[in-house]
Amino acid sequence: MAELLKNKYNYESVHELALSIRAVYHSFQADDFVNDIMDETWEELGLKSRMRQIAINLGKYLPADYEQALGILDKVIADYPAGFNDFSLMYFPDFVEVYGQDESHWDLSIAALERYTPFSSSEFAVRPFIINHEERMMSQMVAWTRHDNEHVRRLASEGCRPQLPWGQALASFKKDPSPVLGILEQLQADPSLYVRKSVANNLNDISKTHPDLVAEIARDWYGQNEHTDWIVKHGCRTLLKKGNRDVLSIFGFADADDINVDGFTLDAASTSIGENIAFSFKIEAKKAAKVRLEYGIDYVKANGKRNRKIFQISELSLKKDEEKVYTKTHSFVNRSTRKHYTGLHSVTLIVNGIEQGTLNFEVLSAK
Repeated sequence: MAELLKNKYNYESVHELALSIRAVYHSFQADDFVNDIMDETWEELGLKSRMRQIAINLGKYLPADYEQALGILDKVIADYPAGFNDFSLMYFPDFVEVYGQDESHWDLSIAALERYTPFSSSEFAVRPFIINHEERMMSQMVAWTRHDNEHVRRLASEGCRPQLPWGQALASFKKDPSPVLGILEQLQADPSLYVRKSVANNLNDISKTHPDLVAEIARDWYGQNEHTDWIVKHGCRTLLKKGNRDVLSIFGFADADDINVDGFTLDAASTSIGENIAFSFKIEAKKAAKVRLEYGIDYVKANGKRNRKIFQISELSLKKDEEKVYTKTHSFVNRSTRKHYTGLHSVTLIVNGIEQGTLNFEVLSAK
């Protein structure tokens, strides 16, 4: 997704922004604005660096008076149709982050972040306000949990995720996530899936540093309603992949000893980059049981070390003595998210969090 967003920041979109500003602020130097953004460094810049370059030049070419500059941006963004939302417009809240952190601008900036988030997202821009004014900003975000717009409610959760991808880490919340929990409580049964995804992702962030706390929250929340149950399950995904017994038991997954595993085999001793490898196995329930099937691939990295990635196969309920046979194919085609390397790999079958066997295979150079 980062690469796709980066590519949305291009000459055409920057030029369109410049013309939109000039339409409401006639003295705007549109050509100079575009040229300063699209400088010799542009092609090498990543997503957030491009966004920041646009925001900095907005500050350079808009009036120096912050309130007046916001008024111009408000007119520009007001021309987008109702319901429009595109993450490529995050340079609007980024402008607030860059130029609006002075104490004298607080009310203007918070109101602007609230206005702009429905059109893009203020999830990155809000984080310096949390870092510099934690109590005050978190009080504002509690208020946002009651907003009638789902984008603003989502901001209340997404903005305070301890480990938001591409965002500043909130070190204090990684150490002590308790200020975040009140936000999540307010949103635990939100009617919007967009908001619920954020709550689940926030819980998943917290689980990486405070697994016992998230397990406790999961026990307290699970079974209240289907919206909350979805949040709990999605928010515990890292703990489930790690085979956390407390969390597995919350969702009713049986003791692995209740499941027999047989015939775990590979279809070949090797594969090549760009091709697939398949493995098969059979499971049988000794008694009625709920089963979570996963497998781990220990990938060889560029430095020759190995790193495991967990993949889910299925979740199912079995009756006593019921059998299921599986054949799973795994691809070694290079993608933007994963590059493969030659060497000895392995596949491990995991049933209800417990490893059931490991098979080695060789990954060869592409044919």
